[in-house]
Amino acid sequence: MNNFFKIFVFGFLFFLVGCSSEKKKAAPTVLLSEPQMVEMLTDVQIMEGIIGYKKNSNQQVEYLKNIGYDTLFAHYGINDSIFKLNVIYYNDVEPQVFMRILDSVETRLVKMKN
Repeated sequence: MNNFFKIFVFGFLFFLVGCSSEKKKAAPTVLLSEPQMVEMLTDVQIMEGIIGYKKNSNQQVEYLKNIGYDTLFAHYGINDSIFKLNVIYYNDVEPQVFMRILDSVETRLVKMKN
């Protein structure tokens, strides 16, 4: 479970980073704090788990994915671009902080599971 989770998280985040056409070295205009990133990435992982479950049970997930991300970003008062720029920033400029964020996300998800 632990290794699967890390592979899933890293794969998802590298996908987001890879989709970016340019990498920013300066902090984004809207920089999410470390606790905000932990909360948001925890919610993203929960949503991705639900989408994965629905997909594996042969259910249509595009609508769920679109509405899920729209709702998530609205809840945090940001959009997908701000989220992606923050992931890129923490990954490129603050990798130690980013690893700490990911560790915190994993800890929260394990606590929720138990």
